[in-house]
Amino acid sequence: MRERIMKGWPFTAEEREQILTYCAEDVEMLIRLLIKLLPHIDLPLALHRGESVAALARSEHIGVPLDMEIFPELADKKTWREIRDSMVPLVDTHGVYVCDKVGEWHWNNARFEEVLTCEGINWPRKEDTGKLDLRRKTFESMAKAYPQIEPLRQLRYIRDKLRTIKLSVGHDGRNRTVLWPFSSKTSRTQPKAKHWIFSPSVWLRFLIKPEPGRALAYVDYSSMEFGGAGALSDKHIPGSNNPMLGLYEGGDPYLDFGKTIGLIPPDAIRKTPGVEVIRDRLKVLCLGTQYGMQRSTLATRLGVSEIEAHEMLQLHRGLFSQYWAWSEDWLHHSLTSGMMRTVYGWQCATGIAEFSGRSIRNWPIQSTCADIFRLAYVWGTRHGLTLIAPVHDAVLLEAPEDRIEADVALMQEIMRRASRVILNPTADGTFELRTAFKIIRYPDRFTDPRGTELWETVLRLLAERRQRQEAAAREAG
Repeated sequence: MRERIMKGWPFTAEEREQILTYCAEDVEMLIRLLIKLLPHIDLPLALHRGESVAALARSEHIGVPLDMEIFPELADKKTWREIRDSMVPLVDTHGVYVCDKVGEWHWNNARFEEVLTCEGINWPRKEDTGKLDLRRKTFESMAKAYPQIEPLRQLRYIRDKLRTIKLSVGHDGRNRTVLWPFSSKTSRTQPKAKHWIFSPSVWLRFLIKPEPGRALAYVDYSSMEFGGAGALSDKHIPGSNNPMLGLYEGGDPYLDFGKTIGLIPPDAIRKTPGVEVIRDRLKVLCLGTQYGMQRSTLATRLGVSEIEAHEMLQLHRGLFSQYWAWSEDWLHHSLTSGMMRTVYGWQCATGIAEFSGRSIRNWPIQSTCADIFRLAYVWGTRHGLTLIAPVHDAVLLEAPEDRIEADVALMQEIMRRASRVILNPTADGTFELRTAFKIIRYPDRFTDPRGTELWETVLRLLAERRQRQEAAAREAG
């Protein structure tokens, strides 16, 4: 039966019946297993998690609408191979890639080192060899600190990982893939990147496009990890004046942190010339530091000396002393007890080899944020909202064009309420995480500033290819 199922459609009526019977055998065995496990299960929490999986399954069934005028071209292997090769000289303005005699492009480490020197970027190196650390995660974090590296990062991912576009797309033009809930240690979903439209290739998200009469909305928690960390640490000394919560409630914690420590003028806003770069680097500082990032790593990420990085760390520890007291207690308690647990019962043992002190400090914030998001996703589904994709701390929802504003307002209130329920750090329970949103109406498409340059390059190359084909057809005719 397994072999027949894997061969795929079409199935006869008799085969369908046989498949249902075959699958039911596993379900019947689970009933006996459940009876044994029930005494050890926190049933309300288990049912909540089960409901969250059902909500995600509904999203998997609905799928994310894509632009089916452009996607088929990118999915064609020959077309995509031409586009990939043509992109290199256009995107790689620094000349890091080298073309060999047969026309293949290859990454050149020596040239990349020259680029880093010219840009003044102190790139992380491997401790054992001293060579540049070119892992994907390193590239991602460095591109956040140095935006000029982002196009090169995406190009490198395209060359290494996107040899073909393998998004799972149905006949109705919707992207569907298994979201794999609870796959990570922090309980977040982990869909396979090659099948998922919200993969590391940000420019691919420009394919997301609502259908006529429909609209999409991307509703996101604002500075969720910073606010979550402030709320969790507030429980350590209830009722105290927590600067972390104060900065979060101010609207932009990273901008206000810069003002507090004197790196940003008191009257500056994000659009003030030069402020955006400093603000983004302070975001790297705040998020990395609260997970135990050391001064050498911080200096590399920010492009400053280790002395400057050390001073920044001291400023962070001094201003957010309450957070650091809580973080130290969490680390010691987790190592002593051998177990970590969130308010909503997600737990993880600390005896796992890959759990470093930094990972243990990171875990409660990420896991609590996952709890909040999961609760919001369940409530949104209960209220009849069409949630079509979870995206880390954001949700993509779909609605008729004339109802999108109302659905967004409802989802925002649900997300705020979920944060109040789980965090609730103050006696009156009024602290909540903020949300932001953007609406995409037909015929517009999803956009992301990080992928604009590559997307425009792809569109230009596709248009040029069509023109060549039309010209060839005219000559042949």
